[in-house]
Amino acid sequence: MTSAGELDNGHPTGLWLEEAATPYYMFKNEGYKVIIASPKGGAAPIDANSFGEGMFTDYCKKFMHDGEAVGALCHTVKLDDVDLDSTDALYMVGGHGTCVDFVNNPTLKNLVEQIYRAGKIVAADCHGVNILAECTELDGETPLLKDKLCTGFSSSEEVEVQLDTAIPFLIQEKFIELGANYEAGPNWTSKVCVDGNLITGQNPQSSEACAAAVISALS
Repeated sequence: MTSAGELDNGHPTGLWLEEAATPYYMFKNEGYKVIIASPKGGAAPIDANSFGEGMFTDYCKKFMHDGEAVGALCHTVKLDDVDLDSTDALYMVGGHGTCVDFVNNPTLKNLVEQIYRAGKIVAADCHGVNILAECTELDGETPLLKDKLCTGFSSSEEVEVQLDTAIPFLIQEKFIELGANYEAGPNWTSKVCVDGNLITGQNPQSSEACAAAVISALS
């Protein structure tokens, strides 16, 4: 998840809580060991808007009253310290903060590429997909997303939240530019794409289905 609490223009942001809480408990319920990591390590900021009406789900409430979960959120593992050998799946949580520190992040890029090339699961929801735009195949040139079925926060959703001009790029446009087979559902509805060991979700409403796809892939 992101370490960034504001966009480059100063707009307050962070991680989207529901996109962290939902997979966290779904994975824990399967008996998985869940490591919460971020680019800088330490406390991860939460986008205040994710506490809004209709956004603060039962999983969110459980998370914020769970000492172990909140402790992990306040003491995230730095990406550099993630043990690739013991990692079976990488799940990248969204939130507009990723537009700051998932972009131009060579450490995360390397992590994604190594996990993907090892045939392990690379999953991302909403803005968590940002880093995928920089990842390549083994040749170092072919975009990882080329000809891949994928999704991510749509341009129309970005316009609706009025942040389309505050971010480095529109995910939908960038993915299509890279040759991806990008698909989007109607705004604010669940949409998940699976292409081999690459799993992507469109928006906060997709987090449950995205996590379920990861569980299915690991089963």
